[in-house]
Amino acid sequence: MNLWSLEVWFHALAGVAWIGLLYYFNFVQVPAVAAAAADKDGPGPAAISKYVAPRALLWFRWAAVVTWVTGAGALEAIARSANLEGSGVIIAFTLQQPMTVIGIGAWLGTIMLFNVWVLIWPNQKKLLGMVEATDDEKAKAKRVAFLASRTNTMLSIPMLMCMVAHGHGLPF
Repeated sequence: MNLWSLEVWFHALAGVAWIGLLYYFNFVQVPAVAAAAADKDGPGPAAISKYVAPRALLWFRWAAVVTWVTGAGALEAIARSANLEGSGVIIAFTLQQPMTVIGIGAWLGTIMLFNVWVLIWPNQKKLLGMVEATDDEKAKAKRVAFLASRTNTMLSIPMLMCMVAHGHGLPF
């Protein structure tokens, strides 16, 4: 097994953690918190918000970083293995052939990483009480985090298709 293979394996593993948690938040946790809040006889959403969400968000945001860093390393390794001149990251991010498709995936992943660290995480800290916020600030934070998370969910589909395209006979 060469370094390129290891880089791709770590990238895929971190990506599964990141996207898996993204889907968990959007399809499991958000509806569960809403149901818990509506259940007047139940324990409420506090258990999720206090115990589950902070840990899941920790794994979520660092899986995003590891996915991006190992993805950049994989782009470099791909460029070397294809005997391309120059940086694989530059070639991919400038959408040059033969790495146009994977470059689109890299851009989508970069936008998603930005959303995690700049939009989702700072606003989730307000919602979870890690940062003091007024009710109005929490309402705005909830909307921003929700929209950024749903955006990432939608971007994940074409991003995944672009990232695996080269393994299915399409150009890098």
